[in-house]
Amino acid sequence: MKLKQTLAPMIILLGMLISLTGCGNGSSGSSNNGQISFWAASNPPQLAFWTQMAKEYTAKHPDVKINVKPIPESPSSEAGLQAALAGGTGPTASENIFTGFGGQLQKSQAIVPLDQMPGWNDVLKARHMETTVQSWKFSDGHTYILPMYSNAMLFGWRMDILKQVGITKAPRTYSEVLAAGKALKAKFPNKFIWARDALVKDTWYERWFDFFTLYDAASNGKSVITGNKITADDQAAVSTLGFLNDMAKQKSLMTQTATDPFETGLAVADVIGPWRFSVWDQKYQNLKLHDSYELVPPPVPDSMASSVNDTNTKTFADAKGIVIYKQASADQQAKIWDFVKWTLSDPNHDLTWIQQTGLPAARDDLNTNPTFKPYLDKNPQLAQYAKNIPNGVPPLTIPSYTDIQVALGTNAVIPVVQDKTTPDKAWQDWKSAIQPSLNK
Repeated sequence: MKLKQTLAPMIILLGMLISLTGCGNGSSGSSNNGQISFWAASNPPQLAFWTQMAKEYTAKHPDVKINVKPIPESPSSEAGLQAALAGGTGPTASENIFTGFGGQLQKSQAIVPLDQMPGWNDVLKARHMETTVQSWKFSDGHTYILPMYSNAMLFGWRMDILKQVGITKAPRTYSEVLAAGKALKAKFPNKFIWARDALVKDTWYERWFDFFTLYDAASNGKSVITGNKITADDQAAVSTLGFLNDMAKQKSLMTQTATDPFETGLAVADVIGPWRFSVWDQKYQNLKLHDSYELVPPPVPDSMASSVNDTNTKTFADAKGIVIYKQASADQQAKIWDFVKWTLSDPNHDLTWIQQTGLPAARDDLNTNPTFKPYLDKNPQLAQYAKNIPNGVPPLTIPSYTDIQVALGTNAVIPVVQDKTTPDKAWQDWKSAIQPSLNK
């Protein structure tokens, strides 16, 4: 899911205004007429879900009025929220917040630490998300975003093509991928393991779907930055860059732009999110799970071959969740929290969410809870994502995530893919490039 860069000046203004208005004083526009407000993603299925939940909740709690609205996108949802909060017209709570933007909001003291709200542990237990939520903690030890959905990214492999070159099992280690690439080139010189033009672009969010997907698997989910310090697993990072470099030198990577290279068979692997399947249903009905393709976690360094499997490999998670804003009064915060708890404590609500949005609910038991079995049986490709939700690692929580990830492309990923530097030097160059921004 591609996001637009947020406006840094707005965060500065937001922090200044919040320091002037104070916290929990009811100065927000969400206090109008005694209502509480919940802003949902402008995506129609998500908006419809929250509208339905609010209707059902208020029918049982007639003293509460919840105004559900779409997050304004001006020009992005992040900028729209920032502008509303800076103007004192923000919501009581909103969804669709990823951890990087949450880091900006937390730095400006705009959001409530949810782990300090009453009944926090009860929600985690009721929704069976004790494992998933661990990776959502911020550097201060608090959790500010309650995960709503998590797309644990998986690698798709065109087994119908690989079987033609003698590969009968989806590669799971770097050596297995490189061996598959060699066999593929021997029979199909014009095919590639991975065709991804974004590997030579410095667009910040593209690093989620190449470097971080591979690094999270190689490092067992160790964060590259915690607070203002680089805490990366250097060996895992260099191994990740080395893997990309090895594929490039083997000519198993294609970085020219191509239309649907995985779907057309130009490439036999790709990082796949579950949003792709609706397109396949319309355009590529020949793609069938366990027939033409398989879905497995990202490949790992050879040294991890004996310690990881298809159920314990970490991976990047395209994931978002819910926050509550400090501008709301204490009474409003309590009321919206009760609404959130009510929504997330019933697995049937999560079933409705999945049916309407197609997004995997952030539950550790999504793959085992009988509530979801009929749906997953009908959509077996989504079952692969369901069982990997506990392995999903959300984006960085550092406010300067865009600068960090642009530099990751410019200084590390692009040079090694173009074979202009060594993986070790590329990693050191990135660390040197971002250090000044961490010291701010």
